[in-house]
Amino acid sequence: QLQASGGGLVQAGGSLRLSCVRSDGYSTHVMGWFRQAPGKEREFVAAISWRGNRNYADSVKGRFTISRVNGDSTVYLQMNALKPEDTAIYYCAAQKAQYYNGDRLPDYWGQGTLVTVSS
Repeated sequence: QLQASGGGLVQAGGSLRLSCVRSDGYSTHVMGWFRQAPGKEREFVAAISWRGNRNYADSVKGRFTISRVNGDSTVYLQMNALKPEDTAIYYCAAQKAQYYNGDRLPDYWGQGTLVTVSS
């Protein structure tokens, strides 16, 4: 059970923070974010392991930061310097692994939260 929140409308250059709470108690899985823009396939954004190892898509490196609070099974995505091309539905996800494996899809998905960046 993954519950995402924090999406909204922001101007280019602005910031947003997404949150995702996992309610089933599996706090040791990798947690992360994917996004799907209109007319495009879903793509990886960022992931973080229980130990804090982070992975980012090249398109967001230096602008987005993923973090987690293990005790609360919560993961955050701080998005700065947003661009219109960041507009998408952002999905929280979890993978049953100690470290993110980009060769397979996550095992669990949350509902999406819409991020719209205006130019």
